[in-house]
Amino acid sequence: MWNRREFLGAFWGAAVLAQAPAEPEAGRGLRVGFIGVGNRGTSLLRTSLALGVEVPAICDINEAHLERALTLVENTGRARPEGYASGPEDFRRLVARQDLDAVINAGPWEWHTPMSVATMQAGKYAGVEVPAAVTLEECWQLVHTSEQTGMPCMMLENVCYFRNVLMVLNLIRQGWLGELTHCEGGYQHDVRGALVGHERRGLPGEITWRGAHAVTKNGNLYPTHPIGPIAWWLDINRGDRFTYLVSMSSKSRGLNYYVGRRHGPEHRNAKRAYALGDVNTSLIRTEQGATVTLYHDTVSPRPYDLILRVQGTKGIYSGTLDKLYLEDRSPQKDAWEEASVYYPEFEHPLWKRLGERARTHGHGGADYLTLHEFLTAVKRQVQTPIDVYDTAAWSAILPLSIESVAGRSKAVDFPDFTRGKWRTRPPVQVA
Repeated sequence: MWNRREFLGAFWGAAVLAQAPAEPEAGRGLRVGFIGVGNRGTSLLRTSLALGVEVPAICDINEAHLERALTLVENTGRARPEGYASGPEDFRRLVARQDLDAVINAGPWEWHTPMSVATMQAGKYAGVEVPAAVTLEECWQLVHTSEQTGMPCMMLENVCYFRNVLMVLNLIRQGWLGELTHCEGGYQHDVRGALVGHERRGLPGEITWRGAHAVTKNGNLYPTHPIGPIAWWLDINRGDRFTYLVSMSSKSRGLNYYVGRRHGPEHRNAKRAYALGDVNTSLIRTEQGATVTLYHDTVSPRPYDLILRVQGTKGIYSGTLDKLYLEDRSPQKDAWEEASVYYPEFEHPLWKRLGERARTHGHGGADYLTLHEFLTAVKRQVQTPIDVYDTAAWSAILPLSIESVAGRSKAVDFPDFTRGKWRTRPPVQVA
């Protein structure tokens, strides 16, 4: 394990990852604990096992989920992990174990920060599902703990590792889009079934832990999927930073309609007043003058769309269309080209090397690559590509948007989690 001075040196300016190619099974020889093994946590566990990790311990207070995860590990021929299920704070016993190199947590949002803080304080790498924090105080907690302990905290934002996202990053780094001026993204995903219980779960029409946030919060509650790639494209915290945000929400109708249609108009949750507006729109300006438009819509019937549009002085890419136009290269003026034309030349090296293995795993292979990069950093004892400053800045949009909406779309400032070091930190190095 590195000492604190070595860690901070890497934190402030050294290359994020060593340049030698990683072995395909990046987790071989690593011991990783898991906290929270519902649907998402189990998916992360399965992919981590494919990456070669050993799993000595798993924690989940849902004993059915825990048993499923313990059996999953055992069925791979590994030793059955020790299970922790003695109440919501039992994760503290898990992170205190001496036989763990890292801990990945995928519990409910409000537990992400306490679990990550406890992990770092126990001297272990923290991998955390999104969002990593739900308040500004929690964002600062993550930053302070990481700095004080010398332990990295990586939010496992898989959209940063989408194939198109990394290809576009390559185009940007090679200058084909020119100077970037504007980006657009959104978590536009019909997840009403995750907010309101299904009949098959025995809770027809009842509000889930995730839906409870929609009852009390009005803003962009899930910003990190679109903002992660955009932050990498704009070199946020590495030459630029988010400075302020304004946010506005529409009226709230979607969940009332959904519950009423499925469970009857007299169901109490069909009549409930939800704080969350159906569509939230937030605008962000950066220190260098770029702008970002973010949307959040999880309660409307619609196809999934992250938008992921980036405009530069020399070209544009649209993730919705998966098309681009490059002024210095596209053969027809003012006409979109299929992005697929550019993959043979601009495919990111990470996808070239690991794409075939990755595609058999979640989110088109992005889960595999995200965990691969996290585990590679753990193995090499270096900083993670998504570091604690990214983790905090991307998560901070949630509470800042809530504050802006509550103040009639007033402008609210982003904290500078790097305390000025964004000016000299190099761009993120991906593999």
